Amino acid sequence: MSLRRRLNAGFAALLVLFVAFLVVQLVISAGVHEGQRHEEALLDQALSENQTALQRMTDAETGVRGFQLTGERLFLAPYQNGWTTALVTLDRAVGLARDADTRALIAAERVAAQLWLDEYATPIVQGGVPDVDEATAARGKQLFDRLRVANAAAAAAIQTERRTSAAAARRNGRLLGVISMVLALAVLLAGLILVRMTQRQLLVPLDRVSTAIRRIAAGDHSARAEPAGAAELRTVIEELNDLAAQTEQLIAAEHARASRAGLRQAVAAELQEVRDPAITGRRVASLIGTALRAETVRSRLFVPGSGFLDVRWPETAPDLVPDAAAEMFAGAPGAAVTLAGGGCAITLGTDQAQDGYLYVTRPANPDWTEPEQRLLAGVAREIERVLRQVAFRVRQDMLISELRLLDQRKDVFIQTVTHELRTPLTSILGYTEILSDTDEGALSSAQHRSLTAILRNAHRLHDTIGDLLLLDRPDDGGEAVTENLDVAEIATVVHTELGAAAQAKDLTVTFDAEQSWVRGDPTQLRRALRKLMENAIKFTPPGGSVTWRVSRDERIVTVAVTDTGIGIPAEDVPGLFTPFTRAGNAMDQAVQGPGLGLAIVRDIVRDHGGAIAVQSVVGRGSTFTLTLPAVAAPIPVPAS
Repeated sequence: MSLRRRLNAGFAALLVLFVAFLVVQLVISAGVHEGQRHEEALLDQALSENQTALQRMTDAETGVRGFQLTGERLFLAPYQNGWTTALVTLDRAVGLARDADTRALIAAERVAAQLWLDEYATPIVQGGVPDVDEATAARGKQLFDRLRVANAAAAAAIQTERRTSAAAARRNGRLLGVISMVLALAVLLAGLILVRMTQRQLLVPLDRVSTAIRRIAAGDHSARAEPAGAAELRTVIEELNDLAAQTEQLIAAEHARASRAGLRQAVAAELQEVRDPAITGRRVASLIGTALRAETVRSRLFVPGSGFLDVRWPETAPDLVPDAAAEMFAGAPGAAVTLAGGGCAITLGTDQAQDGYLYVTRPANPDWTEPEQRLLAGVAREIERVLRQVAFRVRQDMLISELRLLDQRKDVFIQTVTHELRTPLTSILGYTEILSDTDEGALSSAQHRSLTAILRNAHRLHDTIGDLLLLDRPDDGGEAVTENLDVAEIATVVHTELGAAAQAKDLTVTFDAEQSWVRGDPTQLRRALRKLMENAIKFTPPGGSVTWRVSRDERIVTVAVTDTGIGIPAEDVPGLFTPFTRAGNAMDQAVQGPGLGLAIVRDIVRDHGGAIAVQSVVGRGSTFTLTLPAVAAPIPVPAS
């Protein structure tokens, strides 16, 4: 039986015994004592009734004698009350008695009383003749003496029954006491058995388990607990011992792995900083040969930026024989291959060259274990990782150099283009404006339209050159001129300037601006707001609407420009603020522009510590939201 079942059975037996003890003590004993008290009370009452009956019959006999002596019926009053009360009390006494013999004696007493009444007292009282002869008087005395004898016998029987009942009660009390003591001893015994079983089957084995666990935790991995106790606990102890054994094996294997990994760590440490590949290669070969107790170590590696590197340890090691090389390269790349003569080799390489190898010979101990082969493969992977990092750094340095060269060429190109374009463009603008200012009639309408087109496109080219110069400005181009300014005021100026362009396309422009103060360059902020509004007007078809608002809270100032234009495809949104980037639908619809405006807005907003975001749906329009850090409004200076 399992410990759980035994404990459950023991606790159930203990509970049953304890409940039985309580029942005997509180229920049965109380019931027995209460029954005894009730029976004693009934017998006491029966004895009292028997005495009362004799007393009343004596009163009746006294009354009859008084009547005989005096002839006065007045003396018969006790007689009448006496014999009626006596008969009633005797009837009650019969009902109170428990023993049949006692009831028979009381009944005999009643018969004696009735016989005295019938044969002596009643004839005298009813006959009205107080004088009787001696024989009758003797008969009456005899009958009453018989009544006294019967009364005494009944009283003795009642006393005897009372003593018998008391004796039985004492016996029952002693019996209940014995039963209670037995139950109490049984409860104690059951408790001791449970405690003993718990200690022997549970506590002692658990203490042993605890001791074993503490020893294991302290580092004594050979500690084991002796299987003892219940079957369940034995199973737990056996599992604990198995776990301890497995842990000991794992720790031993980990120690062995750590000792082998020491080589990888040493190789990795040597490869952290590759200054002279030849020196580093010889050090790594020396570490490998010493750790594996090898006779020779030969390696061929492709070092990016330096070419192939041949390493041998010691320096007098012979060259790799062709047969060994062919057998080595026939294996899978990165896998250890054991060769004749106690050799173990691994092919390795980089993206640029895959004909490298690591070849170790150990003729004195030609059997290469699996952990040693894994170790050699791990060292080879570490070498390959470092070579890939070197290749990555070389490619990165080349790419950085190319990017720097491209950036320099870009700067030169922009400077050259802007310089070469601005000079002739200035002449074009100047002479075209002179021609446009000539008297009316000097130019035909076709010539006037041509001059207007020249001026419009020249100004557009001039703005493009300005945008290029703005984007190409150096990051450290000097301290920007900043001041506290009202964005609403700047927005109002831009709204007024672009009103004619919006009206020309029959656009409905809604403008709402509340006073909003920021710290910034008014010229640059005006340029950013103007470009946002120009884009909204340019990309909104005639008859559409443009809404822009300037609002603020405690921390930021927000400028939101919403149009009902052509929208921006979702795939074009991520690169929207990159220079020369234009949405695909704008190019499909031949909307003019170099793609510099939003990049300039982004740079200006970033220079002011703000941000810009866009939400757009193709065919429904776009919303550009510009946010800037808010500053407190300046306190007006009272006029002097």
